[in-house]
Order: sequence, then structure tokens, then C-alpha cells
Amino acid sequence: MCRNIRPLRGRAAPPATDGDVHDAARQYVRKIAATRSPAARDAAAFDAAVAEIAAATARLLAAMGAPVVPGAPTPPSEWPPRPPRRVPRASAPVEHVGHHATRSATPAESPP
Repeated sequence: MCRNIRPLRGRAAPPATDGDVHDAARQYVRKIAATRSPAARDAAAFDAAVAEIAAATARLLAAMGAPVVPGAPTPPSEWPPRPPRRVPRASAPVEHVGHHATRSATPAESPP
């Protein structure tokens, strides 16, 4: 859902700062509210939601052994690299016979 929110916990990642947690919470609330900046009448509710989600996120990370440290958001240049995307493996070719599909035998699967 929120692909723009970077993971705040990882083996090689620097510890998440309270600025990182706040930015992630704000991005989440923006996505849910479908707005980048709320109307003046909704600003208090928007800010309260950000604060609640940031607090819940900090509790979650602390419970998982990755406490949040004080500080400004980590600049993107210091973010750890993303893991490579998984590439789907090619499957064995499928032969279509009539209205049934069967897998072709590979050399390792063929009878002796």
C-alpha cells in the first residue's frame, strides 16, 4: 500500500530516528486520508493521527529490539540500499494436449 515508506528496521540499517518515524507516520496518514495536506478544519485530526501512529510505530520497533533514537530524519543518501527484487523462476514448459495441460518431463524427471 505505502511503497514510499522505507523500512525502519533492518540488519544493515542505521537505527531509525524519531524524525524517520514521524515522516513514515505522516506518509501513512497522507495515503489513508488521500491528501497531501489536510484542509484547515481537518488539520488537528490529521496531526493527532500522525502522532498516534508515530507512537505506535516507536513502541513496535522497541518491542522488536530496534529502539528509535532521537534525531532528524535520515537523509536518503544515508538509507541502506534496498534488497534486489526477486525475479520469478522459469517453470518447466507446459504442453497443451486437447483441453488438458501437462508438464513436459525434464531430463531429471524422465523415466530411465
